[in-house]
Amino acid sequence: MTSSRTHIFRLLKWGRTLAKHGALRDLEKHKATPPQVRRLFRIARIGTFQPKEPNYSAALQAIGPAAIKLGQTLATRPDVIGEAAARDLLQLQDSLPPVPFAQIRDEIELSLGKSLDELYSHIDPDPVGAASIAQVHRATTLEGKDVAVKVLRPGIIKKFTRDIETYEWAAAHLEALGGEAKRLRPESVIANFRRWTMRELDLRREAASASELAEHMTQVDQYEIPAIDWERTSGRVLTLDWVEGVKISNREGLIAAGHDLDAIANRLVHTFLKQAIEAGYFHADMHQGNLFVKADGTIVAIDFGIMGRINKKARVWLAEILYGLTTGNYRRVAEIHFEAQYVPDHHSMEDFATALRAVGEPMRGKPVSELSVGDMLDGLFAITRDFDMETQPHLLLLQKTMVMVEGIATDLNPMINMWDTSGPYVKEWIRGELGPEAAIADRINDDLGTIMMLPDIVRRLDAQLPRKGGAPPALPVADVELIWEKRNKGPASDFWRYVLTAIVAGGAGAAAMFLWG
Repeated sequence: MTSSRTHIFRLLKWGRTLAKHGALRDLEKHKATPPQVRRLFRIARIGTFQPKEPNYSAALQAIGPAAIKLGQTLATRPDVIGEAAARDLLQLQDSLPPVPFAQIRDEIELSLGKSLDELYSHIDPDPVGAASIAQVHRATTLEGKDVAVKVLRPGIIKKFTRDIETYEWAAAHLEALGGEAKRLRPESVIANFRRWTMRELDLRREAASASELAEHMTQVDQYEIPAIDWERTSGRVLTLDWVEGVKISNREGLIAAGHDLDAIANRLVHTFLKQAIEAGYFHADMHQGNLFVKADGTIVAIDFGIMGRINKKARVWLAEILYGLTTGNYRRVAEIHFEAQYVPDHHSMEDFATALRAVGEPMRGKPVSELSVGDMLDGLFAITRDFDMETQPHLLLLQKTMVMVEGIATDLNPMINMWDTSGPYVKEWIRGELGPEAAIADRINDDLGTIMMLPDIVRRLDAQLPRKGGAPPALPVADVELIWEKRNKGPASDFWRYVLTAIVAGGAGAAAMFLWG
């Protein structure tokens, strides 16, 4: 087991690196940062020569691969870290220095148990993409098929395991300090982060995820998942069909190719909704570098290391929340939150509905270009604090992906109205899930002559709608012995708690507070 001294050393080193790159300044101003932590951040910056603008990407790249993955997540949260920081972190997604090809060759041959010549007739030594976990090379199989070969960086599993252990140690101490940090459940968040990233480090799991998603999307027009070459796939090597297309981030390229950007934006939103709400299994890393558009307008997704899964009950709640916001039925949205036990029972459902109305009404009927996503999410975060809502770790991937999809759709069509685009799909899904009773209920609203049927319909609807247990059981968190509870070290002191606050917040806490805040 890694010692507390080792964790402290790592966190101090990371905190100093963040400070040198100016990455602590904005955190000092963050409203979720306690006053004593702000003072400690100022101390951490003493003697450092910082750039005029914070260089988040360089700081996280210097810290290591686990920090880079956390940075990729933060890049999708401009509402929390700001537009400038989000743009700075975007380069972490697919533009890191590549590993020398000699090492990549060794990884392929060792993992697949064959020489490179027995696997591919040609493989380009220059990668087409290099990220924090793996890099991708274009190749041709012995059968003449063009493929992409994804290879884990050498030693990456060991590095990730080491760093995540320190994140767990830091999260346990941060949560033990109480207050806002405890409500945000950092231990559960890091437990989910471990699960997501360790799954991403097994390329066989990624191949299986791609295969499963392809089955769910078989009947969806103009959406494609590359086929897996299972004979050339292992835990550290993934071979799949090569994708010919324009990156969805290349707006000018899409226009030059004659694509209808509005249609692509709408298709992307509907595809995500089908995955998340209908299938309950979605591609959770839908950043712009992982989506291509083929010549016929088909959207092709790649990189399935991070996938999200939502159970049936949570999907019904999610659909009704989205539909309630699009239609202004804030009372029903409030009821769902209380039924799912997202809001403690001691709060007023009516007050919660009013708070939702304050956030939802300004958004309805407006294009995204006229909305401040930051202000909107600030309002939602304020509601979670006011109504003692704990962070729901099982929804973090969904929230992250929704922000990604909205951002891409807005880049394609700045005038897209996300509510109008998603509303009809969500309504149709709800009607399909509730069966004929939903259609009967709609007719009752228009035909007062059938009002006597209402009690029976309500009873049948009530029997179908889920009530409790929408949030799946929390993942077990790491068993961390708090430093001030070690009996052989003597009694805990306020000094230790103060020092631990500095250490935790100065290292992993800096990134985590951005993510959770």
